[in-house]
Amino acid sequence: MHQDFLPIYPFVKTSPMKTILISFISRIVLLIFFIGINELHAQDKPFVVVLDAGHGGHDSGNRGNGYYEKNIALNIALKIGSQLEKIPNVKVIYTRKKDVFIELIQRAKIANEADADLFVSIHCDAFTSSKAFGAGTFVLGLHANERNFQVAQKENSVIFLEENYEQNYDGFDPNDPESVISLILMQETYLDQSIVAANTIQKSFVNNLKRKDRTVKQAGFVVLKYTYMPSVLVETGFLTNKSEGAFLNSGKGQNQMADAITKAILNYKNERAASVQNEGLLSGQLPQYAESPAETALSDLVFKIQIAASKNKIETKAYNFKGLAPIVREKSGSLYRYFYSQSSSYEASKTHLKMAQSKGFPNAFIVAFNKDKKITISEALRLLK
Repeated sequence: MHQDFLPIYPFVKTSPMKTILISFISRIVLLIFFIGINELHAQDKPFVVVLDAGHGGHDSGNRGNGYYEKNIALNIALKIGSQLEKIPNVKVIYTRKKDVFIELIQRAKIANEADADLFVSIHCDAFTSSKAFGAGTFVLGLHANERNFQVAQKENSVIFLEENYEQNYDGFDPNDPESVISLILMQETYLDQSIVAANTIQKSFVNNLKRKDRTVKQAGFVVLKYTYMPSVLVETGFLTNKSEGAFLNSGKGQNQMADAITKAILNYKNERAASVQNEGLLSGQLPQYAESPAETALSDLVFKIQIAASKNKIETKAYNFKGLAPIVREKSGSLYRYFYSQSSSYEASKTHLKMAQSKGFPNAFIVAFNKDKKITISEALRLLK
């Protein structure tokens, strides 16, 4: 044997075959080790929360009873973040950590670039009647009544303080109820999970703080429209109510609100993780299926996962779609449809569907194409047979 390939233990007599076997086993051990490390990293992907303190800078928010919504929202957001940062495997990102003005579209951009798992926007409410009280949570959707429209209108009016707001928001008018319809197209994909998160926060207010249950509502908030993840806007209470305003402006009140929201975020995180774990899915991992000869022969038959449809042309970057890749965008009439993955195996596509749903696309579904023509799933299954 050549001297360069002598065993590292010169005093141990080793046959050439045994040396090759030892080398092979060593490589296998190393391979298993690195696979284990990769799986560990996949499991350890942090849960990313973006905390958005509403208003800021020259935008004071509502001034009920002389209080500053921007300051109260910021204090509560920082207190929530301080608690969450102590939790392993949780990453906190703030849209602002001081008294500065941040455009609504920039707040969403921060969340999207962070590939966040949850976006929580903190506010304080106001009403013409000083008797209104209680904490409420909102998700994006068509307002069910005039009051919900007024809440959204108040928060959306911030865009008038921004430069080039007409270009940034495609001519959106906060004062026009019809303009709200254009807001909901993309966030519909995340609506179910947004409602779950909002409901968790609302229950925490009621159970932990005994606050009046104002329930989860839908309204057209600009700040929620441009986020590509489950998103919730929290109205922590009414500054226009004398006692509730004093409570929210106090250190004790802000601590209690922060505690309740923190507990809710962690409950949402744990419930979602348990749901994904029950499906046996690791983030970013998909079981591999060998395609049968019959499937290979049907090379024109393809299954795709539709995860969204929107009038907006969105870049097919993974960070815009909760880390999913590859994403394909196809124009269909006035809508762009977004598809995740493709396979000639129906079994593989069902696994891809579970992955999309676990990443925050609960309304995703399988679509079949034959020679680029959309067909029903039953037709596709007949072809496979």
